[in-house]
Amino acid sequence: MSAPINPGVRIGHVHLKVADIDRALAFYCGVLGFELMQRIGPQAAFISAGGYHHHIGLNTWESRGGPPPPEGTTGLYHLAILYPTRAQLADALRRLIEANIPLDGASDHGVSEALYLRDPDENGVELYWDRPQEQWPRTADGQLAMFTHRLDLMGLLKAADASPQPQMAEAAAPNVRDP
Repeated sequence: MSAPINPGVRIGHVHLKVADIDRALAFYCGVLGFELMQRIGPQAAFISAGGYHHHIGLNTWESRGGPPPPEGTTGLYHLAILYPTRAQLADALRRLIEANIPLDGASDHGVSEALYLRDPDENGVELYWDRPQEQWPRTADGQLAMFTHRLDLMGLLKAADASPQPQMAEAAAPNVRDP
């Protein structure tokens, strides 16, 4: 057996094939809040959080005007965007609600809490935060014991920062699609 990969290795960025750069930017920058770092006309854009050169590349090199891949084919299941805190994930949920973007699901995995949705090109997107490792569920012998439970979305929204939040109608519950 070969030696395990260095624990410092990280996935640095992802490139997504999209049909329309402007539509993709409206979602990733306009809704989720990523920053546009560079744009190459209608062909490509590079976006990031915090000024990094890019976390997500969006391109139409092989996909301009194209449809999403059909179900039952190989490809990207989802890209996962890690938020540093639960409050930041709550802010992402607020942004989705304001933009009327439906969720495919929302789960508490014990180690993390996650929101699942689709971008305008039907790429799967997971927005999540990790609990501190000392809070991860474990078996009696110390093995990781992840699970999947329904995430309390209203409880998540209550975790938002004390910063001013947009008004939400009292009955406004997040729109979650049935799987």
